[in-house]
This record gives sequence, C-alpha cells and structure tokens, in this order.
Amino acid sequence: MPDPFADLLLRLRQDAGRTQEEQAEAINSVSGRDTMTRREISRYENFENIPTNHTIGHIAAACGVPFEELQREAKAARARKGKGHTNAGENQDAVKRRTLLGGAAAELWGRLAIALSKGSKIDSPSAGAFIDRAAELHVQELNLSTRRLQSTVESHLDAITAALPRAGEHERALTIAAGETAALAGWVAWDLGEHDKADAYYKVTSQCATTAGHPPLRALALTYSSYGASTPKVELEFLFQAASDVRGHGNATAAAWVLGRYAEEAAAAGDEMGALRALERARFAYDFADHTSEQAWVRFVTPYRMDSLALSVYGQLGRPELTATADTAVDRLGDELPDGGVVVLGDLASALLRGGDVDQGVYASRQFAAAAQAKPNTMGKDRASTIAALLPDSEQELSRHLRQFAS
Repeated sequence: MPDPFADLLLRLRQDAGRTQEEQAEAINSVSGRDTMTRREISRYENFENIPTNHTIGHIAAACGVPFEELQREAKAARARKGKGHTNAGENQDAVKRRTLLGGAAAELWGRLAIALSKGSKIDSPSAGAFIDRAAELHVQELNLSTRRLQSTVESHLDAITAALPRAGEHERALTIAAGETAALAGWVAWDLGEHDKADAYYKVTSQCATTAGHPPLRALALTYSSYGASTPKVELEFLFQAASDVRGHGNATAAAWVLGRYAEEAAAAGDEMGALRALERARFAYDFADHTSEQAWVRFVTPYRMDSLALSVYGQLGRPELTATADTAVDRLGDELPDGGVVVLGDLASALLRGGDVDQGVYASRQFAAAAQAKPNTMGKDRASTIAALLPDSEQELSRHLRQFAS
C-alpha cells in the first residue's frame, strides 16, 4: 500500500484542483525558483522521495495548510521509510486503523483538518513569501516572455487564493498581493489578446482594492483597463479616477504613470491643454519618484517609459518639444535596446513621422519593426498599425510588413 504521507500530498494537490504540472508551478511560484518539476511531484506522491523541510514549507504555502502540521507528517514518513514500513511491509494493524478512518490518507488529513478548524493560520514567513513573490513577478515582466509569464503569474495567484482563507492577521497584505497578481495576470492576458479574461482579472483586482481599503490597487486596475476601454471618454474617466487613487505619499511613480497615460489619451482626443497639463504634472511627480522602491508594480515606469509617454503626447499634438524629446529618448536608449524599449521605439517612430521628420521616422520604424518582431505583444502590434498608416508611399513594403505583424 502507498505511504499515508504520499497519499496526503496527493490529496492536497487534488483538493487544490491541480495537475502534477500545475502543482509544480504553484510550488515554484511560492519559492521564486523554477526547480520543481512534474516528475518530482510524481516521485513524492509515489513515495519514491520525501520533500525536504525547505520544500515542505513551499508545498504548505502553495496549498494553504499549516507548515508545522505538514512538517510533522513528513518527519513521520521519513521514520517509516527508514524502518522499511512501506507498501507490503507496513504493519497490518496500522492499515486496519486507517481503513476504519475512511482510507489511507484519512488519518493524516483528519489531523490537518482539525488543525485548520482550530484556527491555524498562515505564518509570517509564508505570508512574506507570497508578498515578495507577487512583487518579483512585476519585476520579471520586463524580461520574461508573455506566454511564460502568464503561467507563472496564474500559478502564484492560485497559491495566494488557496492561502487567503487562512491568512489571519496577514489578510489585508495578502489581499493586496493577490490584487497585484491578478492585475498582472489581466495585463498579460490582454497582451495575448485574451481581452475578456483580462477584464475579469481587472474586476477582481478592484474587488481586492475595496476589500483591503487600498485605492492604489484600484488605480492599477483602472490604468491597465484604460488600454482596452470601449471609448475615449471611458478611457479618460478610468484615468481620472486612477489619478485620484494615487494621490499622497509613496505613490509618486504610480502618479507619474497614471498622469502620463491621461496626457496620452487626452492628446488622442484632441484636448491639447488637458494633455499638456497632465504631462507636466506627470513629469513633476516623476521628479520625486523612485520606481525601484515604491510599489512593485511601478518597476516598468522607467525613464524610457516616461520618454515614450512624452513622445506620444507631443507627436499627436505636433508640438515643437517633440524634437528635443526625441533626441533625449534616442540618447537614453543607447546602442543596446533596454527592456521596454520596443514601446519607446514605436512611440518615437510615430512621433517623428507625425512631426514631419520622415527620414528619422523611417529609420526608427525599421528599428521598431525588428525589435517588435523579436518581442511581440499587443502594445507593439498596436504601434505597428499606427506606424504603418503614417509611413510615406515610398515605404510600402515596410508598411505592409507592419500591417501583417499587427494583424
């Protein structure tokens, strides 16, 4: 017969509704490392191997059960394995006892269930691991492929969801971390063209913000949502509310991003005064910002991204500030394209073409086409479509290539 601890690990995975591969991803999400595999989960469940205490902690967090309880059962399993009390060699009285309790795993699971019913909660290290991992994922957005990021983000959201009922004193912090993870899941889904899925994630992010009483989290959902809003009016309404949600100390980078997005959409709507005022406020906020030490989800608001927003605004409005801003953006990009540089190149190319600098605009468009092909995403495709419409007749081949990429 299989060992009761192996049965317990199997039951934990099944109760979470996961395949072995999904269980491995959930554990990797908690640990922050891609070391757990489906094969190793299978080895645990077949009692070919017993996880270390370090891994036990990650399994407990991923399944939302107390670490101490799971650790105690693992210790007992190691003792049984050491004495050879496995499979056919196990004491028949123990087999009968577990059978009476309703199955091989019932005794162990029953003890865990009792522990949970007595109010066992997620401990501080586990809560901290969830929160740190949520923050790390927002940083990884800059260098992971969208498809790979989606699997990782959704696994972590699954793990936090399992832990929330046992959050105890950490409930608010974990709710915020869950909302931040859901927002990133929504953004990734939108980037992959799964817009209905993205909307659902944004809605649950806003619910987390309300539950936790944390307005900046709603600002994150609203600003992401603004990219796919149904009308320009709705976009501006989302961004106006988001700007209100990030007022106050510790939100300078978030405010710069939200106001920059408002400026971009106001420019697209033809509101020159509103766009310039919002861009000025965004730049002022960014002067006091530190995108590496505020909320994790503002890591992408780099100086490159601020250049991109300014280029978008000045290009759409045909402002004279465009030339100097373009020069600054090119100098900042340098010879090696940084993370997030695809969007900057796209905004640079379209801004130059709108501003009448055709030669430089075409040059930037070619650079953008190569970079966007290497790192395809929704924002890149959107900019490809815009650039294709602005290119001169002499660049029909490049225009056709960008249209095909955008479709």
